[in-house]
Amino acid sequence: MSVLYDVPGPRARRLSLILSIVAGLVILAGLIWMVVFLASPRVNAGGVEQPGILDPSRWDILRDLAFWRRVGVGLTATLQMAAVAGVLALVIGTLLSLARTARSAFIRVPAVVLVEFFRGMPVLLMMLFILLVFSSGAYWAGVGALALYNGAVIGEALRAGIASLPRGQRESGLAIGLTPLQVRFTIEFPQAFRQMLPIIIAQLVVLLKDTSLAFIIGYQELLNIVLRQGPTTFGSRYLFTFFFVVWAIYLAVNLTLSWIARLVARRTSAGGVAARRARRTARVLAQLGGAGMEGARLDDPPEGDSSGH
Repeated sequence: MSVLYDVPGPRARRLSLILSIVAGLVILAGLIWMVVFLASPRVNAGGVEQPGILDPSRWDILRDLAFWRRVGVGLTATLQMAAVAGVLALVIGTLLSLARTARSAFIRVPAVVLVEFFRGMPVLLMMLFILLVFSSGAYWAGVGALALYNGAVIGEALRAGIASLPRGQRESGLAIGLTPLQVRFTIEFPQAFRQMLPIIIAQLVVLLKDTSLAFIIGYQELLNIVLRQGPTTFGSRYLFTFFFVVWAIYLAVNLTLSWIARLVARRTSAGGVAARRARRTARVLAQLGGAGMEGARLDDPPEGDSSGH
């Protein structure tokens, strides 16, 4: 029995069962329709009939090593752009959060304008702006746009993390002789990073996905090499296969980063730390009990110790 809702009666359970069966049948019918649709032959724009998408002749490209070498080149270029832009975004976010929390309005107000400008400007438009104005090349235009946009978001996350800290910590740091900048870097920033780490990692996942926008400005990343140039090199009948490969790679990389974000969030949360301590204590107690010391407790004072009396 739950304290939040009543336990469903026989009629509610029967209705829930019927709705579950109907929903399952609808989903199954949709999957069958999709398989039949993908397997059926189709006619291209030139009037030539081609085999269905599930036909083996449209997937034999997966056994071609030349294709996978091109996939590797594209994936490497994507990860290079994401890695450099991610590091720069962290640096820019730290500087913006430092300026946003400054006591002087001459520093704080321009920082607010920059953050709102970078957050409000579309990433693709920023790439085109950097490319046209600075003639930086496609790579640095993509890196610059991704770093500025995601740096502004990360800076706001760090500012929120600093604002959530008790004010007494800053006052204590100043009281022992630290400068305001030393207090920021040695006391507040480490805690803000730890609190906002899941949000920062989630934003880095967004950054990685946004690297696909760079194919519009001509950067040779995964989407450009596989999905745009692949049909020209290997044939247009593999277009859906190329799409599936790119989708699977992006999904695998982003799911890995999301799993890391959840792991970090669980390990850095207060509940996670308390749970780990409780499990560690339980393991120690179990070991003591197995050695014939059942009933002993970690917080019990040792025998002969007079300090507790």
